[in-house]
Amino acid sequence: MPHRTIRARRLILASASVMSLALLATACGGSGGGTSAAPKDFEYLSVTENTTTRTALTSLSTTTCKAENKALPLKVETIPQAQLDQKLQLLAGQNALPSMFAAGNAPALTKQLAKGGKVADVEMELERLGVLDQLEPAAVSTIKALYGGKLMALPYEYNIEGFFYNKKLFQENGIAVPGTWDELIVAADKLNAKGIQPFSASGAQGWPLTRLISGYLYRSLGPDALDKVDAGTAKLTDPNYVKAAEEVANLGKKGYFGKGVGSIDYDTAMNQFLTGKSGMFYMGSWALANIADPKQNKVGAENVGFMPFPAVKGGAGSNDQYPSNIGLAVTLGSQNLNTETGAWVSCIAKNFGSTALKDHGTITGFKVNTPVKDANEVAGTVRKTISSSKQNVLWFEALFSTKATTISNTNAPGLVNGSVSPKQFMETVQSALGSQ
Repeated sequence: MPHRTIRARRLILASASVMSLALLATACGGSGGGTSAAPKDFEYLSVTENTTTRTALTSLSTTTCKAENKALPLKVETIPQAQLDQKLQLLAGQNALPSMFAAGNAPALTKQLAKGGKVADVEMELERLGVLDQLEPAAVSTIKALYGGKLMALPYEYNIEGFFYNKKLFQENGIAVPGTWDELIVAADKLNAKGIQPFSASGAQGWPLTRLISGYLYRSLGPDALDKVDAGTAKLTDPNYVKAAEEVANLGKKGYFGKGVGSIDYDTAMNQFLTGKSGMFYMGSWALANIADPKQNKVGAENVGFMPFPAVKGGAGSNDQYPSNIGLAVTLGSQNLNTETGAWVSCIAKNFGSTALKDHGTITGFKVNTPVKDANEVAGTVRKTISSSKQNVLWFEALFSTKATTISNTNAPGLVNGSVSPKQFMETVQSALGSQ
């Protein structure tokens, strides 16, 4: 699984250090902890594994944001992601959080820091600086969904999910781009009849399968389907929720994920699609980097299309609601906000999107203000989709506990190979949710 995918998944995994939040709350005192001297640097605490964000920021410090960097030099510190939560708690207790920092492995920690007065009101700060409009509305929607309706982070990464499909295989077999779930099944039937595996998916990771369940739930029950489960007003064991698991299980029953899907890892699933062995691949837009790499993509980027999860007939959801994530979030420390840090944040908001896209081919939640040529047509399609999307949803395990997430992912292969019934799958996950 590529690093970006790992970060997207870890976003909702509470690490063991989060168990000491009560201690953190005591250290924070709930008041912001007093004053501090004006910062001498624009400090950014990053995780070691994330090279793209800090590289792009360093590039800005020597180009577009050179004046801001002269006034307040960029200083990057890195720490392994596994140690991040503990480091943030330590710095918070010492009133020493930097100007900008990776926001922890779970939204719960950032929320707790905010309660202690340690995290800036990002929305208010961006509005004060006049750059709130530099964030894509879809990215704002995603961040607020993760953080209880508040804009607590900056979208240095932004990924949406949908089906990548092989345009050549579709054309050769007379398949139109499916707009509904029923049409998707017809497309899969046609591919299978020609000896082509309809879908690639990693059962070893599990989440590529469970994302199909949440996709069906969002289209059939609406964008608040999993919010209701989180709030306790609905259960995964309700018949209309089990229905989603049944639909995905039926794909496996027909053999549409190929043989041995439970042992297929992420890279193998990606390879199946990029070598033309499967017709469709449900994945996030981080896959654009693989698609743009001719060493990996043997079907050619020009033969890859992107479509949303299809509509469910009579469903309450809409095709323009895309599951999305912001990778490992980055937020602002409250006690270091001043004119110089504000100038840095303003410059980042106006220029990071263009720099990241031009230098790294990375799509962010910032607007691209300097024209950048897309690597290929499908990358342009994804960018336009992000810009036009007004409401986004999360993924199956986004609001789950660590325990429920693990159980969901480990039982997903059984759902599609028939060893676990749809009802059993949903009962097992719901039980884990009830014990968190």
